[in-house]
Amino acid sequence: MSSSSAMAPSTPNSLLAFDFGIKRVGVATGSRFSGGAQPLKSIHVEGDARFVAIEKLIREWQPDALVIGVPFHPDGAEHEITQRARRFGRQLKGRFRLAVYEVDERYTSVEAESQGASDLDSAAAALILEQFLREHP
Repeated sequence: MSSSSAMAPSTPNSLLAFDFGIKRVGVATGSRFSGGAQPLKSIHVEGDARFVAIEKLIREWQPDALVIGVPFHPDGAEHEITQRARRFGRQLKGRFRLAVYEVDERYTSVEAESQGASDLDSAAAALILEQFLREHP
């Protein structure tokens, strides 16, 4: 489900992005028109409650597609959270029937923290979305 293999015939305009975490998921919105992203919130629930909260956001923002950050070790190797993030992406695609794009999200939380973000997870999601928009003009 890499971003290159997941590309739809037309690149989406309105997007929701997710910084996946076991305890929290950061969410951001953005669009190709604005060229940027804005942090929305962090979801602090797990399991089905997490997907109920995401469904509310999808209904509210009506994105064309979803973007998820997939973490890797600094050398590019995968780890446990890499697989869990990809599983989360598959669950999003299956539940909401929207295209899901993956973005390598190494260092987004560190960057969000260095920028003084009050909600690191949603700020990291915005950085993930901005990276996607740069990579898919």
